[in-house]
Amino acid sequence: MAAPKPQWNAYFAGVALGVVLFAAFLATGHGLGVTGATTGVTAVAANAARPGIFGPGSYLAGYVRFGLNHWIEWEVLGVLIGGLAGSLLGRRFAPRLDGPPRAGAGLKLLLAFAGGGVSGFGARMAMGCTSGMGLSGSAPLAAAGFLFLIGFFVAAALTALPLKPLWRRR
Repeated sequence: MAAPKPQWNAYFAGVALGVVLFAAFLATGHGLGVTGATTGVTAVAANAARPGIFGPGSYLAGYVRFGLNHWIEWEVLGVLIGGLAGSLLGRRFAPRLDGPPRAGAGLKLLLAFAGGGVSGFGARMAMGCTSGMGLSGSAPLAAAGFLFLIGFFVAAALTALPLKPLWRRR
C-alpha cells in the first residue's frame, strides 16, 4: 500500500471550513449540524414501529412530517460519503479502535459509547451539537453559540482529568 498523503495544513482547513459554512448559509439558510439528522431518523423509525405515536403538536411530529427528505439528512449523508472519499483518496482508510494507549479494547469501546451518549444527550439539551451550536451558532455572533462553546470546553476538560492517566505512554 502506498504511503498516506500528508494532511492538510490546519489554517487552510479552518479557512476551507469557514468557506463551506458561509456557502451553506447562503445556499440553504442553515448552518452545519448533525444532531437533527439523528433525531429525524429516530422519530421516523419510532413512527414506523408504532404509527401515530407522536401527537400532532409534539416536537417529534415535525420530524416525521419531513421524513428522511430534509436538508440535514442529506448533509449527513454527504459528510459520510465525503469522509470516506477523503480517507480513500488520502490513502488513510484503516478501520481501527482509537483511544487511550493504556486502555484495552473493552474500555475503549465503553468510553466511546459513554462519551457518545453523554455528548448526544448534551447536544439535544443544547438544541445543537458542536457544529450546529458552536460553529454555526458562533458564526453569526450569537451569544448562545459562544456560551455553548465555553460549556463544551469546560465539560471536556473536567471529563478528561480523571482519564488523563490512561493517555500516558507506556
